Amino acid sequence: MAAPLSAVPTRHRALLPDGASHYANCIWDALGVIAMLGSDGVVVTSCPDCDSALELRVRDGALEPSDTVVHFVVPAARWWDDIVFT
Repeated sequence: MAAPLSAVPTRHRALLPDGASHYANCIWDALGVIAMLGSDGVVVTSCPDCDSALELRVRDGALEPSDTVVHFVVPAARWWDDIVFT
């Protein structure tokens, strides 16, 4: 792991317009990969509850509107208290 990248395959991938694909440790990191590379892109993942496919699109540095709902169980300020759980 070299945040936001994962060295092993995960269900969270950042797809770039040039065809590159990068695995991330979580959906948040997948968005971070796109931001880190200063690119447009698509995050492809699945819902951890029902396993439905999810896609989030980033264009010109902004997340495109989506009907996807995000719920953080742990406040961001406490993520590194137990990053494996978070």
